Amino acid sequence: MGNVADMIEQFILKKLSSQKDDILILRRNELAGWIECAPSQVSYVLSTRFTIERGFIVESRRGSGGFVRIARLPLEEIVHHQTDETDEEGCTYEEALGLVERLKEQRFITQREAALIEYFFSIFYETVRPEDRVELLRSVLLVLAKQS
Repeated sequence: MGNVADMIEQFILKKLSSQKDDILILRRNELAGWIECAPSQVSYVLSTRFTIERGFIVESRRGSGGFVRIARLPLEEIVHHQTDETDEEGCTYEEALGLVERLKEQRFITQREAALIEYFFSIFYETVRPEDRVELLRSVLLVLAKQS
């Protein structure tokens, strides 16, 4: 079995996938008890693996009534965030491939669709000028987001 961080991530993803509205509310100490780890390890996983860039929003309240709310962002919001964060030259080829990988991990796209998109990006990055990429990339990804 993987390390503790992997176990925490998989536990949260499994619980999240069983939720109808893509929102999971839990208590950090209870989760740490289930996994048999320190609450700080849960905090580490939440801050590094459940980020906006990876398609999640995490709200955390500490204290006796504290909780953690994890929400999966809709694909369209992920695309907007990814493309809004880029400068006028757009994201790099590696960043675009990273976005495809996240979409595949979150099951927004299939392995076959990911391969097609990656092939498209390889041609896209060879032929389109950097200053023209942002708008084209955004429009392609938004079309994809609306189809899922």
